[in-house]
Amino acid sequence: MRSLLKYPKTTAFAAGALSVAAFAPYYMMWAAVAAFAVLMFELLEAENRRSLFARAYSFGFAHFALGFSWVGNALLIEPEKFGWLYPITLIASGAFFGLFFGVPAWLIPLKRKPWQKWLFFCAGVVIFEWIRSFIFTGFPWNLIGYTVAFSDEMIQAASWGGSYILSLAMLLVYTIGGLWLADGKLKTLVKCAMAAGLVVGGIWIGGYWRLKTADIHETGKIVRIVQPSIPQEMKWNRSIAEKIFLTYLELSQSPSKQRPDLIVWGETASPFALDEDEQHLQLVKKIIPENGYLVTGMITYQPVGEWYMPHNSMVIINHTGEVVAYYHKSHLVPFGEYIPLREYLPDFVRPVANAIGTFGRGNGPKKIVLDDMPSLGGVICYEIIFPHKIVDEASRPDFLINLTNDGWYGNSAGPYQHWAATKMRAVEEGISIVRAANNGISGMINAYGQDKKIMPLNYKGYLDVGLDEPQQKKTLYSRFGNWVCLTFCLILAFLGGIKIENE
Repeated sequence: MRSLLKYPKTTAFAAGALSVAAFAPYYMMWAAVAAFAVLMFELLEAENRRSLFARAYSFGFAHFALGFSWVGNALLIEPEKFGWLYPITLIASGAFFGLFFGVPAWLIPLKRKPWQKWLFFCAGVVIFEWIRSFIFTGFPWNLIGYTVAFSDEMIQAASWGGSYILSLAMLLVYTIGGLWLADGKLKTLVKCAMAAGLVVGGIWIGGYWRLKTADIHETGKIVRIVQPSIPQEMKWNRSIAEKIFLTYLELSQSPSKQRPDLIVWGETASPFALDEDEQHLQLVKKIIPENGYLVTGMITYQPVGEWYMPHNSMVIINHTGEVVAYYHKSHLVPFGEYIPLREYLPDFVRPVANAIGTFGRGNGPKKIVLDDMPSLGGVICYEIIFPHKIVDEASRPDFLINLTNDGWYGNSAGPYQHWAATKMRAVEEGISIVRAANNGISGMINAYGQDKKIMPLNYKGYLDVGLDEPQQKKTLYSRFGNWVCLTFCLILAFLGGIKIENE
């Protein structure tokens, strides 16, 4: 049993840590090539299932603990209360999500050829990526396909097979070097390099052609996206709520060449319940263009028996001050917007649990029809990371509005990775997305995942951008969802699992 270094689990752990550099905002593809090749080599050298699991789990532990480390930044907003949870968050992320590499490795058939083990493992990891999107409410963050989100050409493959088909293709490319490391022959190196080049080249050429033949036209409607960049530790300070509100108003009515038709504020932007607060609603009326609308995030309250349930909502207000539509967030953040199994938690975490409220759930994606505007759909915060879950496919809107607040995560990789996920959803569904964040990254992405205009992290201001006409044809992925990729995965798993007589 060989290892590139003396200790195989340590080698795998180091490779998992290196793999994080392949994601936004770094996009070091060489890191993925090196890290996954090392992992594949270690798996090919493993002699039993226990060793397979241990090596892959070590890789996954580092991959997810470091890859999700930005999540812990939210705990540092109030370090005196929640700072002690930061290392626990890192360990818990690695410990749980590491299973999504460990289990597929454990399932690898032992008495198979190296190329069969390679196919089986890649298919298994991608299947478990898909499982990660729904198990325990799901967290499909940093799918392997996102390592190419920097390339408009490469991400076009998501239009027919989703982000998961990109994950499958790129994982095959990244891990193929492990076959050469295990074999050591020049002939194997050449074959691996040629196969990887054909996959990457084919995806890029297909994407280039799709963009070259794209038919994009604007509606003539102008959207103003407002980003005030309010520090998260100040956002819920009631003593400066008026100042925050005035900041939004000032940015919304700044002069421009063409008056906007739609003004968009971010998640929980309004510190006041505008559907109940007539005083502040009157101020809002003044900045809404005639025959136009304001879209804002805010906390709303819906009656439930004798009390009121809070909702993380998107609210649309017309120029007369009438609330014409609501969208209530339906995919809530566990431990952020509700506590799973709250009543069973041990006493030592009660102070943390009591600091987190319970929000009501909406009824899922819906199409909102407004007068004199293209129809729209709402997506709030991390709802955007869920493939094939952001629109009602039976009644598709013309474009999406994603309200978010990445101010929780500071100057970390989190906001950049969130933007990358948004780009992938645009390509998958073939739909334009307007994204308004309290603090970056805000902007508009067209139906091909291209940035039309953006405001970077920590930028205070606004941008006006023309709204595109909707695409006439649905993408293959929007029609068939994840079945395209899952079918490929099952075929590869079958090829990797069947017994082949020795040649």
